[in-house]
Amino acid sequence: MSKIPMKTPLVEMDGDEMTRIIWNMIKEHLLEPYIDLKTEYYDLGLVKRDATDDAITIEAAQAVKKYGVGVKCATITPNAARVSEYNLKKMYKSPNGTIRAILDGTVFRAPITLPCLLPSVRSWQKPITIARHAYGDIYKCTEYRVPCPGKAELSFKDASGQELFHETVFDFETPGVLMGMYNKDDSIQSFARACFNYALDTRQDLWFSSKDTISKQYDHTFKDIFQDIFDAEYKDRFDQAGITYFYTLIDDAVARVIRSSGGFIWACKNYDGDVMSDMVATAFGSLAMMTSVLVSPDGNFEYEAAHGTVTKHYYKHLAGESTSTNSMATLFAWTGALKKRGELDDIPALVSFADKLEQASLSAISAGFMTQDLALLADLEHKTVLSTEGFILKVKEFLDAAA
Repeated sequence: MSKIPMKTPLVEMDGDEMTRIIWNMIKEHLLEPYIDLKTEYYDLGLVKRDATDDAITIEAAQAVKKYGVGVKCATITPNAARVSEYNLKKMYKSPNGTIRAILDGTVFRAPITLPCLLPSVRSWQKPITIARHAYGDIYKCTEYRVPCPGKAELSFKDASGQELFHETVFDFETPGVLMGMYNKDDSIQSFARACFNYALDTRQDLWFSSKDTISKQYDHTFKDIFQDIFDAEYKDRFDQAGITYFYTLIDDAVARVIRSSGGFIWACKNYDGDVMSDMVATAFGSLAMMTSVLVSPDGNFEYEAAHGTVTKHYYKHLAGESTSTNSMATLFAWTGALKKRGELDDIPALVSFADKLEQASLSAISAGFMTQDLALLADLEHKTVLSTEGFILKVKEFLDAAA
């Protein structure tokens, strides 16, 4: 059979450690035999980022803006130990944070569910999608380690230099730590519209939560912008679609989510979404069973694996030991990107192939073929634990059988 052609390349962002190994396995066994794969390749592995002073991360994000669709492997965000391990020039910021700041989008993450994978929360019957604002907050903050007693002050000057605000943050009597973070109205507006549009597209209720009772300016601005846009632009459309928009404090939202049956979108600020998406993913089964897509307001899409680089398995792999690493999130990043590329370029065969590849992976797990993490969770009588590559090859068998 001839390979499925592509018109426009995907922006391919390679990553680190075990997920980098999985990345190449997926391409070799599940993509390149079937697709005339066109990508513009960027190596976002830590070594290459260090060699380019992280310029390559910015170049990759700009390429996504050029071509419209990108797919990203998991990458290391280095801490002090990683700086020493990789002999880095400095402690680089999160590549995800850099890319999200440039694209200014919203990250939607939803669990990959199967009847044999029962969620830890007994009441959950349908997936819960986390919508995470992917701009600003702690990920682009300015921090300072206060070394001695002194005064920290917050000041704002307008473009002409006139000071409009000045207030003491804290009088330090001892060493401490200080942080300043920010956000922008237009980014929050884009976040709100992305969430409302996604709710309409998927016919799901939308929840939004923050802590406006404590943060009477920062969080309250999020709450007000969401409500103003909903009332002015979306209320009638939500009523017609039979769905609702609901705001509550984040601590109340956590309690409500745990008691719910699922089947809604939970919109969160950047840090909250980071934490809650991992909680939802784990409670539904595994961090490796989570889809993740960044949707920007100007119509760009970046698909990624929602988990880390699986360092422990990587060192086992380097030692020549067998690993059983779940590749589903990375696989679904590829299929999501291929489907979107096929939709935008009007290539139905590419969309169909991505759907078949997803179904093949789900069928393999449902038939009892899975990696170790899922074998510990799956409610099946007969289970076969496969190696990292063994599972990918099993998916290929199911894909070929369905052809």
